[in-house]
Amino acid sequence: METLIPIINRLQEVFLTVGAEIIQLPQIVVVGSQSSGKSSVLESLVGRDFLPRGSGIVTRRPLVLQLVNVPSLEERRKQDNGIKAEEWGTFLHCKNQIFTDFSEIRKEIEDETDRNTENKGISPEPIYLKIYSPNVLSLTLVDLPGITKVPVGDQPEDIETQVQEMILSYISNPNSLILCVSPANSDLATSDALKLARDVDPDGHRTLLVVSKLDLMDAGTDALEVLLGRVIPVRLGIIGVVNRSQHDLNTQKCLTDSCKDEQAFLQRHYPSLASRCGSRYLARTLSRLLMHHIRDCLPELKTRVTVLAAQYQSRLNSYGQPVEDHSATLLQIVTKFATDYCSTIEGTARHIQTSELCGGARICYIFHETFGRTLQSIDPLGGLTELDILTAIRNATGPRPALFVPEISFELLVKKQIKRLEEPSMRCVELVHEELQRIIQHCSAYSTQELLRFPKLHDSIVEVVTILLRKRLPITNEMVHNLVAIELAYINTKHPDFTDAAQVSASVNSQQAEAGDGGKRWKNEKMPSEEKGPVPGFGSPTKAVNLLDTAVPISRKLSTREQRDCEVIQRLIKCYFLIVRKSIQDSVPKTVMHFLVNFVKENLQSELVGQLYKQRLLQELLIESQETAQQRTEVAQMLEALKKASNIISEIRETHLW
Repeated sequence: METLIPIINRLQEVFLTVGAEIIQLPQIVVVGSQSSGKSSVLESLVGRDFLPRGSGIVTRRPLVLQLVNVPSLEERRKQDNGIKAEEWGTFLHCKNQIFTDFSEIRKEIEDETDRNTENKGISPEPIYLKIYSPNVLSLTLVDLPGITKVPVGDQPEDIETQVQEMILSYISNPNSLILCVSPANSDLATSDALKLARDVDPDGHRTLLVVSKLDLMDAGTDALEVLLGRVIPVRLGIIGVVNRSQHDLNTQKCLTDSCKDEQAFLQRHYPSLASRCGSRYLARTLSRLLMHHIRDCLPELKTRVTVLAAQYQSRLNSYGQPVEDHSATLLQIVTKFATDYCSTIEGTARHIQTSELCGGARICYIFHETFGRTLQSIDPLGGLTELDILTAIRNATGPRPALFVPEISFELLVKKQIKRLEEPSMRCVELVHEELQRIIQHCSAYSTQELLRFPKLHDSIVEVVTILLRKRLPITNEMVHNLVAIELAYINTKHPDFTDAAQVSASVNSQQAEAGDGGKRWKNEKMPSEEKGPVPGFGSPTKAVNLLDTAVPISRKLSTREQRDCEVIQRLIKCYFLIVRKSIQDSVPKTVMHFLVNFVKENLQSELVGQLYKQRLLQELLIESQETAQQRTEVAQMLEALKKASNIISEIRETHLW
């Protein structure tokens, strides 16, 4: 189990090389109020003075401290291996620089802090320090700024909020242990460190309390009740320590002597707890807790690394490789786009939307739902009044009264009704054209990441397809217009589905004869026009002109013959209109498919190749976006880090965990 902490340190270094912390690694986070003795506790764990000291907030950036136990200098000399110093430190930002003087380590911490902060402010950017010594136990700790209430000097007004947010960002990590430091000469119930720890760790599974400055309590008082957990219980334990006094610091009292004095103080004042208090016991406890915590976190850590490696490998594959053969790459992308475009129309695309109709399915909906229902909703006699029909009949007979219904009046009226089918037919073409345009964007978004790598090629493909559709649109419109014009050009009264005019007329006459002699049906039954009242102008289809001095009636009832003639024309128009509507409803989708949809499908790839596969355009079109190149590099680095992390974790045998 002793190998677990160095392995976590190696993992931390691996992820730091790519400048990202995508995995929350186990570590110990030190939290305490300003001047609570955090620095003294950390220095007692190291056994050396190396942290900045002073009034106010001294620690203004997180300090990630890795303690590494190494053999003594004498043993390393025998092996002729390693640095010729008993203890030394290194900083991540000072590559290949070794600090053997711990006062220089303190100065570098101060200088690096000032580089990223202004006016005694704080910064969330951590400083990474690794200390090698035969006198330390392997640990990973994070020293955070002390909790403060009031801004000092030029510090920002929200310094308290900034510090708390920084602390919460570290202790919210479920893989971190929280080391709360609270002085013995203050009320533990008011400890800000414990309050923050309770907020993120209400059950206390990750919290350890250190009671510092045991020697500074008022005379006649002690911290026995606190250390026994009778005031505030802490699940991982409460450990008391004695910090070095300001006099000890001024006289540069060595930490070895301080540890001896600490043990002597504990034996005198807390003999029953002396073996479970002190800096040395704290170091052993932290090392043990961290190793067990790493053991508990390791299975999830393995899974997390494996999942992330698979995700980043997939992302790297999506970015593709740098272009070497421009011709082959261009042909591959163009072919892929054309195939995906056609597959979207056919309904065989890999990315099928479930939120709305797209591609061929929407074209089918336009044909049979939108266009079909629109045609079905058109009334064959819509817009035609009985006055219009009588006027057409009279205009077709000229100055002579007609004995029979003139055929030309039927043709004039039915053509007027057939003309109404042209507008929805043209709108159908427009809707299909819009859907073919939408398919371009659909394929750009879902078909291939290769195309998104090259913005100029993407824009060129969109432009070529758009121009192709624009060229085919007027041709298709003309053909659909011709379909209606063909129906208008010749009214086929011999159509097999068309009821003969004589039969309609005979049917009308027979229906009238059934009512009795002399056309009693017409006299006894009210026609729709009679129920509504007299129709203005039926006595004279044009505006009435008074040729006599006597008054002329403005309107009159329809005669029996007029009723019969209107009904004959209406039935003929309706019968023939339904034949034409059925034909248009069938032929317009076929025309659109042939002249627009199928033409684009069959000629899309050749059009793209013909317009884009030109030697002078290859280099220009296949210029990769700077963002894509940068993302590929970052993803590749992260994938490499994850692979290294996986290899490091795989070094741990299951037997080492127990």
